Amino acid sequence: MSVRELVVLGTSSAVPTRRRNHNGYFLRWGGQGVLFDPGEGTQRQMRLAGLAASDITRICVTHFHGDHSLGLPGTIQRIARDQVPHPVRVAYPGAGEQYWRRLRHATSFRDTGVIVPQPVGGSGGCPVGEDEPFTVTALPLRHSVPAYGYRLKEPDGWRMLPERLREFGVRGPDVSRLQREGSVELADGRVVELAHCAVPRPGQVFAFVMDTGECEQAVELAQGADMLVIESTYLDSEEHLARGYGHLTARQAGRIAARAGVRLLVLTHLSERYEESEEPNFVSQAGAEFDGPVVLAADLDRISVPGRR
Repeated sequence: MSVRELVVLGTSSAVPTRRRNHNGYFLRWGGQGVLFDPGEGTQRQMRLAGLAASDITRICVTHFHGDHSLGLPGTIQRIARDQVPHPVRVAYPGAGEQYWRRLRHATSFRDTGVIVPQPVGGSGGCPVGEDEPFTVTALPLRHSVPAYGYRLKEPDGWRMLPERLREFGVRGPDVSRLQREGSVELADGRVVELAHCAVPRPGQVFAFVMDTGECEQAVELAQGADMLVIESTYLDSEEHLARGYGHLTARQAGRIAARAGVRLLVLTHLSERYEESEEPNFVSQAGAEFDGPVVLAADLDRISVPGRR
């Protein structure tokens, strides 16, 4: 299977720290590269992570607060400078069109025609290219400004059963034909259906939920996700701040993951108020609600998307 991993570029919230850059998350999905929420310093973090502008095929912006979007001008100008040849689709809240235009043309540079704006609004999907092996769903979240979370899902498929293939006498090129066409006629005239030799295989799902209070849309985005990357700005002791600013605590993030049946929970977007010694509390508080694996993201981590079910 192609490489599917999350490269973490930044994990702080509004204020970067010595150890945590502003937000930035790069999802490698085979030949596709999706950059989420490029905050300040994204170009440098990409370089440290061994990523190039040409690796980016799509950008998804959740909202237009600076820690999630001030890296856009530099990222786009780098795409232009490096003469990236392929289209780069950029999804962002349509209600923030004025901010998109300002960031898109923040300074003078030799522009590129490969940037394809995709403003999102309401509840629905983003147009995808023929080369993209997933659908992209955007749903509104509950924050102080218009904000959207994203869900990437590959189509469901089939897992071939070798013992059934042998039983029905399907071998060699007929196996790929069966996968491709759904049925195959053998030399003896028998017609074998795909369902005779395979079982359904759910497509992989990646969910990205940033600044939000608890809401049903967050659960919907994360439903059955193989990996959920979600903000956990505060610990329980600051729940009142989370409620006031439209953010999540680690415990609330764990509750969303549990309700959605997530396989791997990745916590990020930590407030600068917390010392390194307090960071294990994020995992323990999320784990009080969610009994699956929990990862507290750190800058330049590489986290594999769990294999297909």
